[in-house]
Amino acid sequence: MTGAADIPVELIRRVRTELPFQTIMTGYGLTEAGTVTLSKPEDSFEDIATTAGLACDGIELATADDGEILVRGSNVMKGYLDDPVATAEAIDGEGWLHTGDLGTIDETVRLRVVGRKKDMFIVGGFNAYPAEIERFLMEHEAVAQVAVIGVPDERLGQVGKAFVVRQSGKSALSAEDLLVWCRERMAGFKFPRSVRFVDALPLNATGKVVKDLLR
Repeated sequence: MTGAADIPVELIRRVRTELPFQTIMTGYGLTEAGTVTLSKPEDSFEDIATTAGLACDGIELATADDGEILVRGSNVMKGYLDDPVATAEAIDGEGWLHTGDLGTIDETVRLRVVGRKKDMFIVGGFNAYPAEIERFLMEHEAVAQVAVIGVPDERLGQVGKAFVVRQSGKSALSAEDLLVWCRERMAGFKFPRSVRFVDALPLNATGKVVKDLLR
């Protein structure tokens, strides 16, 4: 079982080839609703790596106008203990839990999580999703880990800044080289305007990057 962050397609292939696992699955869930989606055992490497699977039985899944993932069903919490204000902010009048995550639902009804709503930044009027930009950057052979945040910009309002951990033995990679590589592959509002190389990214207990420490 995989979760908490995207898994590269090649890693899924390697796990199936090099480890004695019969099945690899991925899913999406949160404290307020438990497990929401799961992939199927027969799903392709691509589906496992790029989506969070299908809604579990009895669970409704939707996205709001701004792309926020909404969940409704018996799995959703009744509310936060002794905090009716926070409960009202999280669960609307129709029983939909507003997760704070952004995503899309494709033609096969699989969920694809694109990031946290609070992490999204706006570049010249366009919504930029750090998780999507990070996936692009991870395709570079010299990038081991990456985290992208939005930073202020006088002309565009905000632009992306990438914190990058280089692969071992790839210290020759420069910020300019990486920025040129990005510009050739990403839409103008998506590619980062600056890169900072770091030895490690700040992680929490579940392995997620603590982006507040990068801001």
